Amino acid sequence: MTSDGLDDAAFDRLQQSARDHLWLHFSRMGSYETAEVPVIVRGDGAYIYDARGKRYLDGLAGLFVSQLGHGRTELAEAAAKQASELAFFPLWSYAHPKSIELAERVASYAPGDLNRVFFTSGGGEAVETAWKLAKNYFKLTGKPMKHKVISRAIAYHGTTHGALSITGLPELKQQFEPLVPSTFRVPNTNIYRAPIHGDDPVAFGRWAADQIAVAIENEGPSTVAAVFLEPVQNAGGCFPPPPGYFERVREICDEYDVLLVSDEVICAYGRLGHMFGAERYGYQPDMITCAKGLTSGYAPLGAMIATDRLMEPFLQGNTSFAHGYTFGGHPVSAAVALTNLDIFEREGINEHVRDTEGEFRATLEKLLDLPLVGDVRGDGYFYGIELVKDKTTKETFNDEESERLLRGFLSKALFDAGLYCRADDRGDPVIQLSPPLICDQSHFDEMEQILRSVLTEAETKL
Repeated sequence: MTSDGLDDAAFDRLQQSARDHLWLHFSRMGSYETAEVPVIVRGDGAYIYDARGKRYLDGLAGLFVSQLGHGRTELAEAAAKQASELAFFPLWSYAHPKSIELAERVASYAPGDLNRVFFTSGGGEAVETAWKLAKNYFKLTGKPMKHKVISRAIAYHGTTHGALSITGLPELKQQFEPLVPSTFRVPNTNIYRAPIHGDDPVAFGRWAADQIAVAIENEGPSTVAAVFLEPVQNAGGCFPPPPGYFERVREICDEYDVLLVSDEVICAYGRLGHMFGAERYGYQPDMITCAKGLTSGYAPLGAMIATDRLMEPFLQGNTSFAHGYTFGGHPVSAAVALTNLDIFEREGINEHVRDTEGEFRATLEKLLDLPLVGDVRGDGYFYGIELVKDKTTKETFNDEESERLLRGFLSKALFDAGLYCRADDRGDPVIQLSPPLICDQSHFDEMEQILRSVLTEAETKL
């Protein structure tokens, strides 16, 4: 038995039980027939430990979630205290103190008059809620034909049928079709692969935003309800907005009476150095969807935050929003979220991200001297590293090469080298990094050194 690890018998039992009973998410289960199931048993700060006692740097914050890092006993104690007082009660016509307090707290951070907070269990449910609210709102305000949604190519918005329909990843959707109709895609903001204005970020941003207006016109303004956009698009490897992009999108939405939904399931709560990404980029959405960092992963919780305008029709007479979730606004999760936000303020987490994001970027950009690294992009503590066959032409890998590079080598090699991150081919091949927000230069250096070593070895595998 290694330090902090299980003995051989206990480890083998855990492995067999996992193979026999546990269905892993987004996983090729057949691959574990001959390979061990990675089992993470403990976390401490920016590190996680597996069942053998081996330590890994958590370069993805679990799944863009663990803002404050692992092992925060204060958050565990908040959960235990709340569970001993009121473990559960639904928000169906009733409230509990922690849900009220958290709704006020979240609204206080949100920009403008985003004062109405609808709690969910997670991010996909928040996106689902936003779409349903958009459709319901327009039906109640005399525009019943407005139901369609526009989102960006390669964007990921969740796995429920509605959220998956909004998602812009065809290969992720095909096996579940037919999905919810009436969703349409526009270009994303990946200037590295811009089809036009690739040398002019302002012109590119204007062009990309204007494609939303084109899509609205093509579908008919009287039928389009909402545009769903992430502040920094995740899938495809972290696409920040070009200058002026969101300003123009806001103008377009106002012109056509279309709701702007800022999907911040990843980008909220410090990931970009602010409570909300909309604040960083200076735009005013009509709704924000969020989850993940709201509790730093110590309990499941999400939210849809809406403007007062969107709430108004539901304050009249017998009208209600016929929508909800059993565990939305769970008392224990709400208590954890409040303590999580207390720590954010006490420790200056957002300020820390803003103070050190330049160091993080500069450290990752050192990798641009490697033949495989074509682009390093992102903001805050949220970065993608795009891998290419040819840096000069930006030639990417074909499907077989990408499979061999990412799944055949990089994913396992990076993990074996002590870095948990994501090698992803939803779009062009990328490595994604999104570490806990408590990280510092020592962690940035560790990430860069592991990536450099593994990517250098990868060159020999192609």
